[in-house]
Amino acid sequence: MDLNAFQWTRTPKAWKAEGGTVRITTLPHTDLWQRTYYHFRNDNAPVFQMETEVRFFSFIVKTDFTESAHRFDQCGIVLYLDSENWLKGSVEYENAEFQHLGTVVTNHGYSDWATTEIPADVKTMWYRLSRREDDYCIECSSDGERWRQMRVCHLAEGGGRIRFGIYACSPEDSSFTAVFSDLQLTECAWKAHDGQQPD
Repeated sequence: MDLNAFQWTRTPKAWKAEGGTVRITTLPHTDLWQRTYYHFRNDNAPVFQMETEVRFFSFIVKTDFTESAHRFDQCGIVLYLDSENWLKGSVEYENAEFQHLGTVVTNHGYSDWATTEIPADVKTMWYRLSRREDDYCIECSSDGERWRQMRVCHLAEGGGRIRFGIYACSPEDSSFTAVFSDLQLTECAWKAHDGQQPD
């Protein structure tokens, strides 16, 4: 992928793009969340994205978060439209025993969070974000070959021109460097539904 097509929404502490690899060093107290349950609103995480009007595609990236070691340190895939409409998929560090592999979808200013626990010694993860018009699928993989569905969702404002890419943040008083590689843009790998027909 041509990284020159990507632009920052908020710049991280430090970053470097070279040879198809992007390194992002986070600032403390950076995050993305809106309202639900915690009632606070955080909208200061850096996101590095490109724009498209293509309505069917898949975006793939490998993340390496070997340096993450503080609660909620995270990096992953993102589709950020504005402060109240976005989605993300990532691994969030929790403690020396486990971390959370999950997704957040935010529609009209309210976030949800769906997770599963994975061992704390997992330090790389692949993600694939697929678009079918205003519906989206987020998948993960340990090897970039075998994919597991994490989430199928709808973005209320996600039907036109969108921006998508990568992000990293550290919600508490920490900082780490996340490494992104193997970025690919492909035909939509999320095939049309083969089953019950719409009403």
